[in-house]
Amino acid sequence: MQHAPGLEQGQEQQRTALQAKGPLAGVKVVDMTSVVMGPFATQILAALGADVIKIESPEGDTMRHVGPMKHAGMGGIFLQANQGKRSVVLDLKQESAREALLTLVAQSDVLISNVRPQAMARLRLDYDEVAKRNPRIIHVSCCGFDQAGPYAAKPAYDDLIQGATGIPWLTQQYGGGEPAYAPLTLADRITGLHAVYAVTTALYARQMTGQGQAVVVPMFEAMAQFVLGDHFGGLAFEPPQGAPGYARLLTAHRKPYQTRDGYLCVLIYNDKHWHSFFAAIGQPERMQEPLFATHSQRAAHIDAVYAEVTQLMRERTTQEWQALLDAADVPNMPMASPASLLDDPHLQATGFVREFEHPSEGRMRTTGNPTQWSATPVAAQASPAPRLGEHTLEVLAELGFSDELQAAMLAQQACVQAP
Repeated sequence: MQHAPGLEQGQEQQRTALQAKGPLAGVKVVDMTSVVMGPFATQILAALGADVIKIESPEGDTMRHVGPMKHAGMGGIFLQANQGKRSVVLDLKQESAREALLTLVAQSDVLISNVRPQAMARLRLDYDEVAKRNPRIIHVSCCGFDQAGPYAAKPAYDDLIQGATGIPWLTQQYGGGEPAYAPLTLADRITGLHAVYAVTTALYARQMTGQGQAVVVPMFEAMAQFVLGDHFGGLAFEPPQGAPGYARLLTAHRKPYQTRDGYLCVLIYNDKHWHSFFAAIGQPERMQEPLFATHSQRAAHIDAVYAEVTQLMRERTTQEWQALLDAADVPNMPMASPASLLDDPHLQATGFVREFEHPSEGRMRTTGNPTQWSATPVAAQASPAPRLGEHTLEVLAELGFSDELQAAMLAQQACVQAP
């Protein structure tokens, strides 16, 4: 089949843009997210080449105000999670600001929010309303709970979702004592990754069908899937074939092993590893013991197995163990801290942790994109996280708003431009 020269030229221009700016070059995302979950997702989309326009209230994203920081409104986590984006401040309670947003949506591919769906409906920005202006829009709602259940309207934050999906219960089972949350925004970031594939897959579906759609990405269900995937245990069967939980993950001995002078992370997992481990320490006959002989036996008595390794690891220094285990091809890694990651030789060699100059915050460190693309590589460094309202007038001008209309909106405080 022969294509018209104009079509071929357009396709070639698109290929050139993708090669220069990343696999999502040409995709425009209206980002109504804040805190961590949504901004983490849209940061990834921006790193992959999408034009992400962050819509903020006059007060700004909450994370702007969480330190450490050098200047007000430029908190550390905000600076990391909002690179590659443009900031537009609109007071959506004012009709002119809402109209500006809808004008932007009409020219965009994706609207993503982590505002509760009920609040989006009150703002008349739910899918049905938005689709009237742009039937091809991908409307992604990152929320706490599936909207078909009784929790639909409840507020949701990382700690609440961790608790509601059993993370503190698991930490209590693992270590005893008081239940505790994982010291990470685990639910936010896992759900954020779900949001990334929701956007990209919906874009693919639109490419195939020509239709936009609404997509709901709920934290509770995302984390319930995450937890139950490991810890259904015997409850996956009917009738149950035992208690919930994956025993290897819950044994109190599953932690970095203490050596004679420090700690080392070691995972002796399959038969080959165990044969190699016992051969390396000069005790190959131990593989004949019932406790170690088969994978099933080890799994059934994992607490005793790990307890034995705990005792053995105390007999050598960390460096001695690393040399021994590396030679035997038994998986091991040093126990790192956030600070030591900055000096990790592998991350230094790959350039994953890099420095850049922020125009208002000075010299900073950040991470690169963890994925590598042969044909459509992502930019080596995203643009720095924006000041509040840094791009308001720039974006309004792109939408065709006259200087007079921009000035009127500024006067009414329907929008704000950073000084």
